[in-house]
Amino acid sequence: MDPTKTFAFGPALYYYNEARKWFTLFNTITGPVLLVINAPFGRFTPKNQDSIFLLDGRKSWIAMELVSPLMFLYTFITSPLTVKAPPLPSLTEPHAVLALCYLIHYANRALLSPLRTPSRSKTHIIVPLWGMFFNTINGSLMGSYLSSPYARKYIPEAPRSMFYLGLALWFVGLLGNIYHDEILLDIRRKANSKGKGKADANGKPAGEHYAIPQGGLYSLISYPNYFCEWIEWLGFALAASPVPFHLAGLTFSSLTSALLSRQTYIDLWNIPGHMFAPTLSPPWIFLLSEVVLMLPRAYKGHQWYHEKFGDAYPKQRKAAIPFLF
Repeated sequence: MDPTKTFAFGPALYYYNEARKWFTLFNTITGPVLLVINAPFGRFTPKNQDSIFLLDGRKSWIAMELVSPLMFLYTFITSPLTVKAPPLPSLTEPHAVLALCYLIHYANRALLSPLRTPSRSKTHIIVPLWGMFFNTINGSLMGSYLSSPYARKYIPEAPRSMFYLGLALWFVGLLGNIYHDEILLDIRRKANSKGKGKADANGKPAGEHYAIPQGGLYSLISYPNYFCEWIEWLGFALAASPVPFHLAGLTFSSLTSALLSRQTYIDLWNIPGHMFAPTLSPPWIFLLSEVVLMLPRAYKGHQWYHEKFGDAYPKQRKAAIPFLF
């Protein structure tokens, strides 16, 4: 396949690269902000349950998460980065296998998981709005990439060992994510069966019941479901795209100097999308975004566990990365 004969050099490629650039930068900037403020859902839902800005937690979660597979399917089928959309691939083709992996993840995340949840805290409207924005861009980028001439050429020709290693990591991460989510769901099921968290003495909702989760990687970290999801998307990225970061010659001092330089941020703002980290593909952007956005929440949630349960909470547990953080 000659990419120069199949790539759509036009508005689609321009918007793809601009979305790739600004989506990466926006998420990277947003991550540190979440160390200062709490995303208002789950255990950090605002206390005023009568606010008109609070929505049903389950319905809003389903609505915002379904956006990602829908946008993925649309762009994967229409293949905006090709001159003419190719026929739908068979499930034996490697990029189709990865497309199926993406859809399996979101079938669980958008439908199976919330529908199995006995109850879910209300969420501030800003959360589903942000989620829909994130999933629109991410799903579109991922579908566009996997259906592109580059991916359809690279993935079959990449080392089979890397592809199968990536699929294995994806599968292990998915199972780990589901397993540790199920531990949290069991806490909620048992609480609901005992009538906890339904209403206070005045008949108002008492909020969701929380307990110290036990089992699996909860012996090491407070958020093993997050950690397993990172493993899942690391595997996906390894199978779908070459590792984008070239670290030769990079030192801590040179990295620190670049981050503290005003010129670095001026250059990032002005650089055209197609020149911004040209080897940074959507699978790796998604992994990077997941880590920088979820790690602060894991840290804040880890602090919340210690504040709520005090000395009863296991002191050896880290927040989200075993033995490290």
